Amino acid sequence: MSLTSHRPRRLRTTAAMRRLTTETRVAPAELVLPAFIREGLTAPTPITSMPGVVQHTTDTLKQAVTQAAELGLGGVMLFGIPGVRDADGTASLDPEGVLNKAIRDVRAEVGDALVIMSDLCLDEFTDHGHCGVLDADGYVDNDRTVGIYARMAVAHAEAGAHMVGPSGMMDGQIAAIRTALDGAGHASTSVIAYSAKYASAYYGPFREAVDSQLKGNRRTYQMDAGNRREALREVKLDLAEGADIVMVKPATTYLDIVADVAAMSPVPVAAYQVSGECAVIEAAAANGWIDRRAAITESVLSIRRAGASMVLTYWAAEVAGWLKEDR
Repeated sequence: MSLTSHRPRRLRTTAAMRRLTTETRVAPAELVLPAFIREGLTAPTPITSMPGVVQHTTDTLKQAVTQAAELGLGGVMLFGIPGVRDADGTASLDPEGVLNKAIRDVRAEVGDALVIMSDLCLDEFTDHGHCGVLDADGYVDNDRTVGIYARMAVAHAEAGAHMVGPSGMMDGQIAAIRTALDGAGHASTSVIAYSAKYASAYYGPFREAVDSQLKGNRRTYQMDAGNRREALREVKLDLAEGADIVMVKPATTYLDIVADVAAMSPVPVAAYQVSGECAVIEAAAANGWIDRRAAITESVLSIRRAGASMVLTYWAAEVAGWLKEDR
């Protein structure tokens, strides 16, 4: 038998052949667009470290979600930036607060055409920038924080969120939120758990996006970058507490974790391509060092190839547009 009789290169000879035999694809329905709305804006404000991403006004957010629905995206993840912050993040519970109002506006705009997800965390709402309320020693008070999360979940559901996304990495948060939602008559509202959220350097641009007030770090509650097995323990806990989807964040530098979770999870697995992941590609492309479209496409594909059922990415609408062009 010839040494080349089973040469794999025969399946790479043309673009049509490569399309036919590709093992992993990306579809618009597998992409989720994170979006920011800031209270009091009269015009969208560009985020300098995230080219192409803005803090929205009510009107521009409506336009963005309408476009997302037209492109066939799977969903949007909403983040609110309030005008006033305090130690307890009380604006997070205000029915007329920026995030709760945005959820209502978006639901009225697109209905059920998109899965409307809401960021369920206090970091945007506290004047100290932590994901929860602090005790007398300056540490996050897990139980008090979880109690607020439960109330936030009900507020988001009542505003029209299809899915809430607790991202604070508090112990027991999924169980408390699930109990609160069910008790308030929102059994159909689902929970996307930020199950394996690492303390990452790649969150830097996001902190500009939400005007974070954080001083210090979140290493006492977010995961250590060196830990792999711990991620599976966290995922198992969230599954036992009722998570409908589990998430790994960041994505590209944690593809091993995405693969591990995908191999064991009975529910869909999400991965969040965070601000810094996007920023490094944008910076390299701006300098002419890489092909921007090819690098973006490859990065998103790598996350799907690792096993993610869906990808949260700031390029969701742009990638969906490219996929539409390529059909």
